[in-house]
Amino acid sequence: MKKIVYNDIVDFDKIIKEYEHIRVKTKNRNKICKFECFKGSNLLNILNILKSNKYKHGKYNIFIIKEPKYRIIMSEKLNDKIVNHLVSNYVLIPLIEPLLINSNVATRKNKGTSYGLYLAKKYINKIKLNNEEIYVLKIDIKKYFFNIDHTILLNKLRKLIKDENLYKLVINIIKSSNEKYVNEEIVKEKNRVIKKIKNKEEQKQIKELPIYQDNKGLPIGNLSSQILAIYYLNEVDHYIKENLKLKYYIRYMDDFIIFHDDKKYLEECLRKIKEKLEVNKKTNIYNLNKGVGFLGYRFKLKNKKLIIRINNQTKRRIKRKIKNLKIYNQEKLVRVKASYKGYLSYSNCNILKILK
Repeated sequence: MKKIVYNDIVDFDKIIKEYEHIRVKTKNRNKICKFECFKGSNLLNILNILKSNKYKHGKYNIFIIKEPKYRIIMSEKLNDKIVNHLVSNYVLIPLIEPLLINSNVATRKNKGTSYGLYLAKKYINKIKLNNEEIYVLKIDIKKYFFNIDHTILLNKLRKLIKDENLYKLVINIIKSSNEKYVNEEIVKEKNRVIKKIKNKEEQKQIKELPIYQDNKGLPIGNLSSQILAIYYLNEVDHYIKENLKLKYYIRYMDDFIIFHDDKKYLEECLRKIKEKLEVNKKTNIYNLNKGVGFLGYRFKLKNKKLIIRINNQTKRRIKRKIKNLKIYNQEKLVRVKASYKGYLSYSNCNILKILK
């Protein structure tokens, strides 16, 4: 395994490169404009703070979005985001990526939703050749991001990160959710949004949004959090594939799906998996003849023919976004429609009807 040292990321060219990448993708143009006014000094300041080993993660801007469910977002200041991307791209990804199984697909280069869908179709088509019925074990983990244990995660990372300064920097980022103001801001934001809406069910959803326990949970929205979340259960991935011999397994962050022709064996495996994971009530075993949802699609086997549909929630979200872009951003509408066409092309649906 390659040894990565602190000086590998304390590099002005790398800081500029990460900033340029972030600048293009940041939706808040006002934030970019303010940073650009003093771009040179802002970037040099990041370099000097890192060189002096005095970096401390700043405050998050915390807010709630509905997409389609209500969820908390923690937005970093640009200087923190640049440091986060440096750590993610030059430390975490190079060290973690070689350890991951192929079917752990979320947020990884050349994988993501499209690769997860490819694997699901491939696995189903293999099993159906010799079987009339296919069973699907779906596992969903209870409040995954908020329950990731800092001590367990840092012990795993200690084995990978040998440089002391790098390790301290990673600790700083992970433990930024421990700050007292974080929960105070989450509670304040929950109360603010609840006052704005009248729907009792939506109010209940917002009230149920979690807050952080001490030394648990990753900041929602950070690039590093996404990478660490796919790594945290890496040992479980290997256990499922290698010990339980479940070949047809896919994980997208905290959403697990396993295909098999033997329901009883899946039931036995689920009992063993529950010894390692705290799963929520959505976890169940389904018959593919009745259909199952995964990655925004609904998979169903009918007369041994695989049918893939877009689920209703995804349809509503796409139509709502298209409708809003027609009003507010015609230029972006063209790009978004092209992206959705690619996404919808994997399914048996009327693309033109959905994109009207």
